[in-house]
Amino acid sequence: MTDDTCRDTARISLAHGNGGRLMREIIEEIFAFHLGQQELDTAADAVRLPLDTGSDEWMITTDGFTVEPLEFPGGDVGSLAVHGTVNDLAVSGAVPRFLSLNVFIEEGLDIAILGRIVASMARACADCGVRVLAGDTKVVRRGQGGGLYLATTGIGRRRPGVDLGLHRVRPGDRVIVSGPVGDHGAAVLLAREQFGLSGNLRSDAGSVLPIADILLGFPGLRFMRDPTRGGVATVSHEIARAVGATVRLIERDVPVRPEVRSVCEILGYDPYYLACEGRVVAVVDAAAATDALAALHRGGFPEASIAGTIEAGAPRVVLKTSLGGERILPELEDDPLPRIC
Repeated sequence: MTDDTCRDTARISLAHGNGGRLMREIIEEIFAFHLGQQELDTAADAVRLPLDTGSDEWMITTDGFTVEPLEFPGGDVGSLAVHGTVNDLAVSGAVPRFLSLNVFIEEGLDIAILGRIVASMARACADCGVRVLAGDTKVVRRGQGGGLYLATTGIGRRRPGVDLGLHRVRPGDRVIVSGPVGDHGAAVLLAREQFGLSGNLRSDAGSVLPIADILLGFPGLRFMRDPTRGGVATVSHEIARAVGATVRLIERDVPVRPEVRSVCEILGYDPYYLACEGRVVAVVDAAAATDALAALHRGGFPEASIAGTIEAGAPRVVLKTSLGGERILPELEDDPLPRIC
C-alpha cells in the first residue's frame, strides 16, 4: 500500500463518502489496491460479468443507499435504491434485469415506515422492469444505524454494439446535461427542516432509462454518467482526470432551478456539487450534439442543455460565469451534505 494512503486522516470521516478527493483516495488506495487482482474496475458504473453466455454480455453494479430523512419530497430511500442501481446500468449501456437487496434496519424503526419504503421499492421495480431475486436482512442495535440502510446489486444485459467510456472522450466533444441539477440535494436539505426553510422543491429521483434510450441512438455518444454524490462538478473532474483535458462548463447553460439557487445562496452551498438522482451527464461528439439535444427535447426533457465542452489543456474544471469571467471548480474536499444518497 502506498505510504500516503489516507494521508489527510487516520480515521474515516463523512467526507470520505462525498464523491470527492478523499473518497477517490479510499477507493484507489485501499479497495482497488487490495481487490484489484479480482478485476475490480473502480472507474465504471457497471462492468461486464465474466460469464460464458454466448453472444450476450452481462453487466453488474453494486451500491449502498443512506439518506436522511428516509422519506423526502419526490421519493424515499427505497425508490432511490432501485433507481440508483438501475441508473448505473442504464448509463453504462445496459438494460437492467435483476436486483439483489441487503437491508440493514436499526432497532426501533417504525414498521409502518418500513412497509411504505418497501412498497415504494416494488413500484419502482415495476416501473423499471426489474425484479429482486435475492436479498438479506439484518437488524442492528438502536443507535448503531440511521434507521434503514440499503445495499443493492444490479445485473443487466449490455446492448449490442454499445461502447461507452471515458476512453472515448476527446477534446472538442460537448457535455450535455439532461435537466436541472441539484434538485435532489436541495430537496433533501429542505426536508430536514434544520434551517427554518421550507418550499415545494422535489427531488429529481427517478429512472434515467428513457434518457439513456434516446442518447444511445446517436453513434456520437461517448460517455454517460448519473451525477449523484458530488454532482456535475465531480463528474466533470472525473472526465478531466481521465482524458487529461479541461472541462469548461457554461454557467448560463447549466440548468439550475431558481429555488435550488436560492437555497444554495442562503446556506452557502454550490449547486454544481449537489447530488442529482434522475439526471444524466453525457459527452457527445460535437457533430452529434445538436441533434442529440433536439431528440431529448422531443422525448420529454425540454430543460436538457449543452452545458460545456472538452478542451485541450490542463486537467481541470472551469466554469464560465454569466458575467463573462471564469472560476475554477475545485475537486470536492469536504462533505457538503452528508447522508444524501
